[in-house]
Amino acid sequence: MKSGHEETFRVILVEDHPIFRDQLTQLINKEPGMRVCGETDNIHDGFDMIESQLPDIAIVDLTLKGPSGLELIKNLKAKQIDVPVLVLSMHDESLYAERVLKAGARGYITKNEASKEVMNALYAVIRGEIYLPAKITSRILESVAVARKGENGVSQLTDRELEVFELIGRGQSTRQISDCLHLGMSTVDTYRARIKTKLHLENSSQLSHEAIRWVTDGQKASV
Repeated sequence: MKSGHEETFRVILVEDHPIFRDQLTQLINKEPGMRVCGETDNIHDGFDMIESQLPDIAIVDLTLKGPSGLELIKNLKAKQIDVPVLVLSMHDESLYAERVLKAGARGYITKNEASKEVMNALYAVIRGEIYLPAKITSRILESVAVARKGENGVSQLTDRELEVFELIGRGQSTRQISDCLHLGMSTVDTYRARIKTKLHLENSSQLSHEAIRWVTDGQKASV
């Protein structure tokens, strides 16, 4: 932890919604001893920015332009870049919180939380703590206790399958998903097939319908 009145905690934002990013920047910059030193909307610029500036913390959304924020977290961990990450996302905590912690993040909070709670999470992660809302901690402990025996639905998808599923729900074609995630089209088709099998969907039409419904429900929950 830093000490002294002259030192400032530096924050990098990786968030693809300009309006929300601006609001978050204003919120952080109004806090004494804290400032946003960089911001971007994709993981490639985010990685370069974090690696070069080594901020005190990075706030990362999961849904970005191109590959997801989850990939950024994994890349930072793989390259041993020791910058704590707080995920601030619209996605359901019960589905993503454990995934981001396993990937290397230090905290998870949803965008529908009050500004005060967002700042509490920010300071907790900077102090070296792991931040999760109490209700999510309980869910994770419960899932560990039952050893995932009852796991079903979207929760059983791998991180990459979930990423593909979300992009399908956002109306992207196989080619668009291929370009977005830098995967071959045949690889995307393989993921689509795996998702259909796991979710017991008979064809691509059912896959698209279910993915759109899931994305739409998630957006409603974040309002």
